[in-house]
Amino acid sequence: MLIIVAVMEPDHSFSRTAQDSMISTVPMALPQDSIGEIKQLLSTQACNLLNIDYVYVVNEQGHLDGVLSIKEVLSCMENEVVVKEVMKRDLVVASPSTHQERVVYLALSHGIKSVPVVDEAGNFLGVVPYDQILRIFNHEVQSDVFNFGGIFHKVGEEYTTIKSSTRMMIRSRLPWLVVGVLGGTMAAGLIGYFENLLSEYIVLAFFIPVMVYMSDAAGTQSEALIIRSMALDPKLAMKAYFFREVQVAVVIGLVSGGLAAVTSLLGWTQPVLSIIVGFSMFLSIIASVAIATVAPLIFKKLKYDPAVATGPLATIVSDITTLAIYFTTAVILTGTLL
Repeated sequence: MLIIVAVMEPDHSFSRTAQDSMISTVPMALPQDSIGEIKQLLSTQACNLLNIDYVYVVNEQGHLDGVLSIKEVLSCMENEVVVKEVMKRDLVVASPSTHQERVVYLALSHGIKSVPVVDEAGNFLGVVPYDQILRIFNHEVQSDVFNFGGIFHKVGEEYTTIKSSTRMMIRSRLPWLVVGVLGGTMAAGLIGYFENLLSEYIVLAFFIPVMVYMSDAAGTQSEALIIRSMALDPKLAMKAYFFREVQVAVVIGLVSGGLAAVTSLLGWTQPVLSIIVGFSMFLSIIASVAIATVAPLIFKKLKYDPAVATGPLATIVSDITTLAIYFTTAVILTGTLL
């Protein structure tokens, strides 16, 4: 006798596990049911099912014993055949805690449309259906691709394929890294220009790594977000997006600069130093976010790959700008207050 269970519908929020994506309104049968009984009840209950790919064979205790595809059921001409005689016993299953990426891998690697979910005892809980598997697959692919820099519109195919030649990748990436080396030399020269200031106030040197890191971190976030947004929406409203990023940068700068000022004051008990550090970090974060947001737009307009070009160039420009803001602020404040 066919059993149809209606317990839950899939959660489309991509909560990461098989349990969050499974449904239980699927055709089920007992091992002793006949093919004829399944055909008859499928024809009458089809409208109540959320998924009709397989008939899952479950015994009286709820244990999943086997599976039978709908195609096999309908193509079987002998209605008296018992299900347990023709069902497949070599099952591919997932547990409720199986990660959604693993569920997709199971479906693709074994060529199945739906993946059954069972508990530790092998009791049948439901299935992750094909449409949910496709949604998960699409979601994970987009996430992975965008984490690696995004898919860009109107950018040469050589930048968006894993089949790019070694020569092409070197030619596209090396020039920007050379720019980074030259820029780093400029940054070192800038620090050397303020050698007298650092020799008189050596404590200022302690905060150079913090200043550079924070501006780079904020800029990297903005860079990743704008590149992803450009990939998702080729008609992105650039002006509105830029002003929103600046507003976010102001808040981040206030919080980060305030925290840096307080910690430097507690550690070194020098009010002027805390003002220099806090104010410089505030300005440098805003500048870094602005640079990281504008740079990909410029490179896209010039037909360069933003993912390749933005990182090295925006980083070094941000570093030089941060150092300039930091030392300029220090010169002004130390010259007037000390």
